[in-house]
Amino acid sequence: MDGCPTPDRRQEAAVPGSGEDLRVRIGDDELVLRQRYEVLSITNDVLVALWFVIGSVLFFWESTSTAGTWFFLVGSLQFLARPAIRLSRKIHLQRRHGSGLDSGGEY
Repeated sequence: MDGCPTPDRRQEAAVPGSGEDLRVRIGDDELVLRQRYEVLSITNDVLVALWFVIGSVLFFWESTSTAGTWFFLVGSLQFLARPAIRLSRKIHLQRRHGSGLDSGGEY
């Protein structure tokens, strides 16, 4: 072994219906996202906060207040994504095999 950490390949079903971990290969490494809906929700919240901070700063000057308004609008529209993410976590589509559900395959 070359001393590089080995990615953890275990499955964790902390969120019912979350299925397998989302894995992204980066060269010899692998990025593993567990509880992908929670990660999506947190990312959305950080982006909403960022848009509102930028919009607030742009409101300090009259020449940039229109741009600030657009950042507020984008942040407000992104607030609509929050319930969609929560609903997606509750209603999770899974691939059906035969008569039962296979929790490993997702759409």
